[in-house]
Amino acid sequence: MPCSFVHLSLEERRQLARLREQKIAVDEIACRLGRHRSTIYRELKRNFWHDAEVPQAEGYWPVTAQQLAVGRRRSSCKLLRHPQLCAAVVERLKDGWSPEQIAGRLKVEPGSQSQHRLCHDTITRFVYSAEGQSQELARHLPERRRKRRPRFARSPRSLVFPEAARIHHRPEAVNAREEFGHWEADLMIFRKEHGPANIATVVERKSRFTVLFRNNDRRSKSLMGRLIDLLSPLPQAARQSLTFDRGLEFVSWRELEAGMGAKAWFCDPQAPWQKGSVENMNRRVRRYFPADTVLLTLADRSMRSICDRLNGTLRKCLG
Repeated sequence: MPCSFVHLSLEERRQLARLREQKIAVDEIACRLGRHRSTIYRELKRNFWHDAEVPQAEGYWPVTAQQLAVGRRRSSCKLLRHPQLCAAVVERLKDGWSPEQIAGRLKVEPGSQSQHRLCHDTITRFVYSAEGQSQELARHLPERRRKRRPRFARSPRSLVFPEAARIHHRPEAVNAREEFGHWEADLMIFRKEHGPANIATVVERKSRFTVLFRNNDRRSKSLMGRLIDLLSPLPQAARQSLTFDRGLEFVSWRELEAGMGAKAWFCDPQAPWQKGSVENMNRRVRRYFPADTVLLTLADRSMRSICDRLNGTLRKCLG
């Protein structure tokens, strides 16, 4: 598999300048630097310093070449070329919008022109650029990372569940989100030093309607009891099934089936992404309740307020 392109570094430009002073041919320079000769020719053409007023200062200077290259990359960012667009994006980031929500909204706003449309990845790159880091924009994203990095699924503790309850046996109507009443549930864990309290997230697959509730015990029976109390008042058609991962907090799932007649489905081992709706919602909730939140001091009305805000947020999947 070919390597991805990497820009010349300052050290490589210094070596290039030294070799060029020694009158070494471009082909030989490219060989020593491990680069294609076209890269060296292009570097000399683009970053050669010209000064009409002081001809003696003309030449290839590595520090100047580095500054010219960085300046070109900065100016290529669409948000830097359009200050008003940049200000609008930053304002919405601070209001809690995700990059995908901002990009999607720009496409449908009245009077929106093509030059004012963005890809969500463009916004994310800007957030982690030098300009975005100077404004601390990353702290407004759901995951609040210090730098951009790939996301990997967490590794839940493996547990033996019946083969008949595997997610691969779930009806196609549930997979296609054709019917209301099929839910996904998960448990958000917080720092142990703040006690056993946690937050349960329950998301309806078709409408993405979300319910959050605090659970003061990490044991499975306590969690299932709360889920039964939450969903039992609904009509049977609105509580047909729930999908879980294979965490220890869901080992009492048979009590759930017996208590309210809802079918339980389980993801494959180490595959929580198979219940993507609730995993995505957990990332949204984390912006309001980071891992160091002391849940025992949290008022119930604050939980309801955050839940209402999440349910009222724009969703691309719902148009």
